Amino acid sequence: MSLVLPSELVVDRFLPTVRAMLAIRLADRGMTQQEIAANLGVTQAAVSKYVSGDGGGDDRFRDDPETVATVERIADGLSTGEMDGYDALAELLSLVHSLEDRGPICELHEEAMPELRGLGCDLCVRGLDSDVRAERDVLADVRTAARTLASTPAMAEIVPNVGTNVGMALPDARDETDVAAVPGRIYAMSGRIEIPANPEFGASQHVATAVLAARDVDPDVRAAINVATDEALLEAARSIGIDPLEFDADYEDRREHLENRFRDRGRVPRVAYHRGAFGIEPTTYVFGPAASDAAELIVELLDGPAAKR
Repeated sequence: MSLVLPSELVVDRFLPTVRAMLAIRLADRGMTQQEIAANLGVTQAAVSKYVSGDGGGDDRFRDDPETVATVERIADGLSTGEMDGYDALAELLSLVHSLEDRGPICELHEEAMPELRGLGCDLCVRGLDSDVRAERDVLADVRTAARTLASTPAMAEIVPNVGTNVGMALPDARDETDVAAVPGRIYAMSGRIEIPANPEFGASQHVATAVLAARDVDPDVRAAINVATDEALLEAARSIGIDPLEFDADYEDRREHLENRFRDRGRVPRVAYHRGAFGIEPTTYVFGPAASDAAELIVELLDGPAAKR
């Protein structure tokens, strides 16, 4: 693992770019290189390089509208005397804070530390509190589950036409925005599983509804994966002591209907399915405490002797 602090990226990539941008704009406003150097806290030789376009930097900041607007505002303020060093610093600190929240600094940080990708990281903005850790853990588990499915050859045979998704809820989930899933769903193409994007919260209403219904009955069941209803898979579940629950496909309020069926059973089943209806593809849900648990159960069912097709 390469441990990189966001502050390193601010010093190495952001500051040189902004100083170069400011130097050019202050020069355009009639400041001498000596005056510019005094305002930016650099040498006159450095200003000369900036103005000549030889100051380096990163185009992601040069092309960022918020950075451009802030630089223009600071350049106007310093050149007219309406802004002093304190004001300029306040503007830059506010900009850095904003760019760390899904902005170019955040993007650079994910490149420097690939471990952050797909985690919805906002550590710089919110700090390491329990909510952030819970969100990170859920996103990471959904990503692990999706990769588990992708590495299982037989999985392609039970991906429905509408696609498969992996959903997992936060411990205190209330609605679909508290359930992480894969945007665009997971598809089978030429016998391979394709995962189009990293998981996000609120990315799936379909599987989130099943997850929330399960959690309403049993808070320990926070995840579900949808697959095509397959007789061999259902038989494999029965062979290891799981009694799949059948429910109606044609219903108006899916969450309420599933919750009622679970309460009738007295618990949330590991496997629940329907056989489809007009315009509705037969679907099976595999539940688990976490997304990775549900994925592991699917792998077990696909690999078991009763699942041979």
